[in-house]
Amino acid sequence: MADKVEAKEVKLTAKDFASDQDVRWCPGCGDYSVLAQVQRSFPDLVGIKKEDIVWVSGIGCSSRFPYYMNTYGFHGIHGRAAAIATGVKLANPKLSVWVATGDGDLLSIGGNHFIHACRKNVDLKILLFNNRIYGLTKGQYSPTSEQGKITKTTPYGSVDYPFRAISLALGSRATFIARTLDRDVKHLQAMIKRAAEHKGLAFVEIYQNCVIYNDGAFDIYTNKETKDDHTLYLQHAKPMLFGKNKEKGIKLDGTKLKVININESDNSINDVLVHDEFDESPLYATLLAFMAENSDLPTPVGVFRQVFRLTYDEGVENQIAHIKAKKGEGDLEKFLFSANTWEVN
Repeated sequence: MADKVEAKEVKLTAKDFASDQDVRWCPGCGDYSVLAQVQRSFPDLVGIKKEDIVWVSGIGCSSRFPYYMNTYGFHGIHGRAAAIATGVKLANPKLSVWVATGDGDLLSIGGNHFIHACRKNVDLKILLFNNRIYGLTKGQYSPTSEQGKITKTTPYGSVDYPFRAISLALGSRATFIARTLDRDVKHLQAMIKRAAEHKGLAFVEIYQNCVIYNDGAFDIYTNKETKDDHTLYLQHAKPMLFGKNKEKGIKLDGTKLKVININESDNSINDVLVHDEFDESPLYATLLAFMAENSDLPTPVGVFRQVFRLTYDEGVENQIAHIKAKKGEGDLEKFLFSANTWEVN
């Protein structure tokens, strides 16, 4: 009788998720950081096997992502990543399906697929590499470019109003919405892990620097001299404090948010709004999303909102199981030759 061999679980590392392909982005591109943090985070994902992970992308600099991940991957066409990923998830619901996309790919030609993936709550993890520019096609303005942006296609400044990706995801009813920064590697890793743990549509906007065509777009949130006064890190059940010494706070004044100094005699930490990422009120999350519109307020990063409801893929699985229980397994050949069919001799 042969001896029994115990299979020991092997602890994966970041190298196990790196493919053999040469990474080809411009030197200094924020995409390198996103790739590195994904590869470092994935060995720690609980309950997700490496062989069950799939990356889907559309077209753009970020869409090279599947080539650099040692997982299953699919490089799709422009704007269709969310639709392709939905098909992958429905075909094999046990898979952990991730989407790598840019602001042009997701929010321009891919906008319709994105909002309906959110609305349906398909169990996808969508990482938006937002650099506010079209990088791969050499520097045209994108749906998230700020008004007045001078580019090759807007030499006198863009007259468009930009999309706010967080607001769009909220309006489309995504069940997990977060924002992070390419240069804050610990926070980026934390948001990746939080997205992986969520059951449903998880959307993470990543402020990502394009060193060639839009360098420094997010410096105010990452530079040591300015980040403390312009970046608000959202933490569940914690007061919304920011500033070098956490002396500033966000107060809810009626239906508006304003900055107060808790060291001043008229204010205290008790006046500061406490973040609740599980608040299902659309008003609260919308107020947070629109903070980026107001130059008097800091820009929030972290989890804006997390709610739970049945996913689209679960709904489809349940429906199929119900019909099978009611009518049996069915016969494909019988179905194809049923109803109005005829033979041509």
